[in-house]
Amino acid sequence: MWDQIIEFVFSVQLIALILILIGLYALLWWSIDNFKSIVQIIRSFLVPYFQPQEDVPLSEKFGNWAVVTGSTDGIGREYAKQLAKRGINIVLISRTKSKLIEVANEIESLYPVKTKYIVADFSHGKEIYDEIEKQLSGIPVGILVNNVGRMYDYPDELGKLTPDFLWSMLNINMGAVTMMTRMLVNDMKQRGKGAIVNISSGSELQPLPYAAVYGASKIYVKNFTLAIQHEFAPYGISVQSITPLYVRTKMNNYSTTVMKGNVFCPDVETYTRSAVATLGRTNETTGYWIHGLQYATCKLVPTWVRTIIGAKLNEKFRDEYFAQQKPQDCK
Repeated sequence: MWDQIIEFVFSVQLIALILILIGLYALLWWSIDNFKSIVQIIRSFLVPYFQPQEDVPLSEKFGNWAVVTGSTDGIGREYAKQLAKRGINIVLISRTKSKLIEVANEIESLYPVKTKYIVADFSHGKEIYDEIEKQLSGIPVGILVNNVGRMYDYPDELGKLTPDFLWSMLNINMGAVTMMTRMLVNDMKQRGKGAIVNISSGSELQPLPYAAVYGASKIYVKNFTLAIQHEFAPYGISVQSITPLYVRTKMNNYSTTVMKGNVFCPDVETYTRSAVATLGRTNETTGYWIHGLQYATCKLVPTWVRTIIGAKLNEKFRDEYFAQQKPQDCK
């Protein structure tokens, strides 16, 4: 009998040990997968001080011309300015000529670089790309920043959105990143260097009720980016996925909560300055240390819980949007 008891205790201990090892293994890979963004962001800021030999100018590493889509507002505009600050010439692509001229003039007044602008509305889909390619002919683009994106005017149900709006969002959020990458990557391959930066969103973390199409389009951006990292790495091309969470930009105007800002919702300059510092140093990042912590924390929560939380937040933001409209309705 004692032999059976000892054997039983030994079996329980063995099972417990196996479960502990499985738990440690899962915790190890969760930590690596989710905290690497924070570690890499910190490393990006420390490299110039502790490993100056690795602090190669972007123009030397990738080339001295960059293309930034959606470059007249928000992250795109600030990203263009941050690249120009580092001595990179900028091609600005957006749909409004007056805003493009304004940003081009601002950049050239601040930094000793060249600018060019291309008027293009990515919501129009296939028809715009021949002209973009023609205007980029002869420019050795070393950095492509696929930033252009479209969010809902405010969170709402799919059935209440017009077909034109939905096609516009699909063309902008998925078509642009695909076709601009395809357009420029072969020249980068020939030169043996280049960088492609694709701006995704924390909306990729879970299905997103009341912003279903936007959230799904950002999953496309993430998976597209991670796939072509493998395709282009042998040619010396860096492909980076950036996943911002809430940033105070015009895209989030529907929410007074987001636009008030806090430590979790940085202003666009603070966020983008951090994100650009990671270029060439990491392939996947949230771009900002506090967003890295948020991202890791979210991944601890089951997807179905995150989905419910996302739905509740969007319902709140929709209420905030309509509350903003009431004073106008009373006039």
